[in-house]
Amino acid sequence: MSFAGKVVIVTGASTGIGATTAEAFAKLSAKVVLVGRNEAKLRSTAAACKLANKEAEELIITADVTTKAEFIINSTIQKFGQLDVLVNNAGIFYGGNILNIDVEQFDKILNTNLRSVFLLTKYAAPHLVKAQGNIVNVSSVAGLRSFPDVSVYCTSKAALDQFTRCVALDLAPKNVRVNAVNPGVIATDIQIRNGVTEEEYADYLEKCKETHPLGCVGTTKEVADAIIFLASESSTFITGATLSVDGGKHALCPH
Repeated sequence: MSFAGKVVIVTGASTGIGATTAEAFAKLSAKVVLVGRNEAKLRSTAAACKLANKEAEELIITADVTTKAEFIINSTIQKFGQLDVLVNNAGIFYGGNILNIDVEQFDKILNTNLRSVFLLTKYAAPHLVKAQGNIVNVSSVAGLRSFPDVSVYCTSKAALDQFTRCVALDLAPKNVRVNAVNPGVIATDIQIRNGVTEEEYADYLEKCKETHPLGCVGTTKEVADAIIFLASESSTFITGATLSVDGGKHALCPH
């Protein structure tokens, strides 16, 4: 499998799933556009891409997806002249019960997890039509199942799944595919960045093994592999799909 000559945008590329996905595309010879808010971490991802493939080309765009969507797309086209794959990975997670969650948190989650995807998709679509490219959105098992104390996050991901399906139908006549991956619990630093201690997070991951039928949590590589598959020529007859990468968690009955 190769993405030689292809230009791929990965948002949220500074850490976690985004960083691993960017590195995987670089290894397969794609020109990778790394988008995130932390320039130092983006440079670290760029270095990893270069280690994976010394011939890899990267473009670092330090930007907030909620306010700079058009800038991100325009900068990509200005640099590379085309866009073949858009990976909408940037997202945020906050918990909270409806009795104590505030409007500001609702707006922040929806702006990042949904509105930014709408904007990036809107501005990217004409270029993807020209390149006969595709989009992969990073959703969550929380878009497929309901969980207590994370209502807004679940809502944002459920909406993202429906957006994926609807836009897939919009763009299918133009031969542009749109799909999503729905990870379960993946070992990243997102919880630690939200203030959880490393010890607390280790305990959380251990407990999560019991809530996934396969008895383990996932890795960023497993999600990246699924994204690569959906973006590749191996899946040219797949669009509007939500691919669970969650150790079977989506199949569980609520209990």
